[in-house]
Amino acid sequence: MIDFAHNHFELFGLPVQFRIDATLLDDRYRELQRDVHPDRYAGQGDAQQRLAMQASARVNEAYRTLKDPVDRGHYMLALAGIDALAETDTALALPFLEQQLERREQASDARDAGDVATLERLVDAIRGESRARERVLAGRLDAHDVDAARADVRELKFLQKVAEDVEAMIATIDG
Repeated sequence: MIDFAHNHFELFGLPVQFRIDATLLDDRYRELQRDVHPDRYAGQGDAQQRLAMQASARVNEAYRTLKDPVDRGHYMLALAGIDALAETDTALALPFLEQQLERREQASDARDAGDVATLERLVDAIRGESRARERVLAGRLDAHDVDAARADVRELKFLQKVAEDVEAMIATIDG
């Protein structure tokens, strides 16, 4: 069974750093799920079965968190005592917000025109910007520059939401 006192990185036997080996994470996830899967404890009583279900849920949660760059960055900041996505901490740079507003307007116009190609280009641009910001975030987190990393995580979360909204627009046109 797993040690519930371990943080997500420790649970997977990974160093606490932003840059992780995704293949290793996937391999460790499968190993852990194999070890804690509730079916393995089917005949061992209610307490063991409940513990196995809790362990399986914890492994799933940790995996989802570490797999997603935004969630991983947020989690790393949380380990440092910082909630980058707190509702009271919503400040974003004005140029960044203006760019996202412009993207939303472009997306709305493209949706109204049924222009899937423009929407797809917007999603690609947003995803590309997200990847670039993830690289910056990685450097900041690995250097323990948590103040700058906090802003990066907020901006990445915002970009993630904009990309999801544009993808939803594409689905309404294609659907």
